[in-house]
Amino acid sequence: MKQLLHTPEGVRDIYHSEYERKLAVEGRILKILKSYGYSGLQTPSFEFFDIFNKERGSVASREMYKFFDREGNTLVLRPDMTPPVARCAAKYYTEERFPIRLSYLANTFINHSSYQGRLKESTVQGAELIGDGSSDADAELIALTVNCLLIAGLKDFQVDVGQVEFFNGLVEEAELPPETEARLRELIEEKNFFGVEDLVSRQSLDGRISEVFRRLPELFGSAEILETAARLVVNPRMKAAVERLENLWRILKLYGLSDYVSFDLGMLGKYQYYTGIIFRGVTFGMGEPIVSGGRYDGLMRQFGKEAPAVGFSISIDGLMSALSRQHIFVEIPEPAALLVYDRKRQETAIPLAVRLRKAGRKLQLIRKKEEVSLLEYKQFGERNQMETLYYLSGDPDDLFVWEKGMTQAVRTELPEYEEDTP
Repeated sequence: MKQLLHTPEGVRDIYHSEYERKLAVEGRILKILKSYGYSGLQTPSFEFFDIFNKERGSVASREMYKFFDREGNTLVLRPDMTPPVARCAAKYYTEERFPIRLSYLANTFINHSSYQGRLKESTVQGAELIGDGSSDADAELIALTVNCLLIAGLKDFQVDVGQVEFFNGLVEEAELPPETEARLRELIEEKNFFGVEDLVSRQSLDGRISEVFRRLPELFGSAEILETAARLVVNPRMKAAVERLENLWRILKLYGLSDYVSFDLGMLGKYQYYTGIIFRGVTFGMGEPIVSGGRYDGLMRQFGKEAPAVGFSISIDGLMSALSRQHIFVEIPEPAALLVYDRKRQETAIPLAVRLRKAGRKLQLIRKKEEVSLLEYKQFGERNQMETLYYLSGDPDDLFVWEKGMTQAVRTELPEYEEDTP
């Protein structure tokens, strides 16, 4: 029987104040998303496997939760929100020529290896801008990311920005075999300097190209790193990638958010659908990024709509963990109150509770048991984040209030609240 009280590996319960604070943070982020004009979107928790297949460049097949419907179709719990949003945009905005701004709040499911210690069900919140291939769109999504993290309460963080076309241009010039390219991508992403040096030294490459590959893992830092990258370009594709970042930097300075942005030309991302800028939100005390995003201009085409796109996803679980580790308190909206009443005061207690709730007060109503003391009710309320206890005693004229921090209840008048206008 005790086994039934536990959750499977990789998932967890969230309750009481932790859940309230999570809702508060999600609400703050939603407010920012709406302020930028992003409309909400909800997609199914499971989709056809083909939505996330290898050609889409999403999560590896072995990390997906797969099952079958009655017709034998392979379905998966969504591991990533970008392909479902792309599918919806292609389906419902087929003929739309203007930019489409969509946002979401959803759970994703990835069957990580157990030793990684990560959640297998995670809450993500993000935005996608579809139909705008400009640097202005790139800058808007990065600015939106920064503002979402700020309104959540995070203070010490950085958004690292890369450009996968810089690497792709170099690979094009080197003409590497696919397996070598894949391994080199992993080593550069891991900042494995010795691994990159060893692999490159075993290839028959031009000396200039070899040098750039060796330098890639160290091309990270402030905007000055773009000057270094510009001196390392070996073809027009790489030059265009650096110029795109330079233009992005110029626009971000107009937003007044450049202090939160740095650059990393060795950041290549885990999703293969990225085609241009790529970025991550990082903060101290966290082993994983709390935000991932980038441009995916080729993905929409796979769903039948020719449109560039850029987006980002915030790991709400990671963000909440970062806030906790950095001792940043998330204030919960007005705490609930507890109204305890003697059975003789039922005709007063219930109308009072109705009136308080209509006025916007969160309230639990409990009829007092004779064998339970008022102090026990107060302690129950505190365990459940209720900072105020109202008590209607058996005396028809008595109402007591017991606020957080008070040593005992005091007699008071019935509270007066104006009802909210519907």
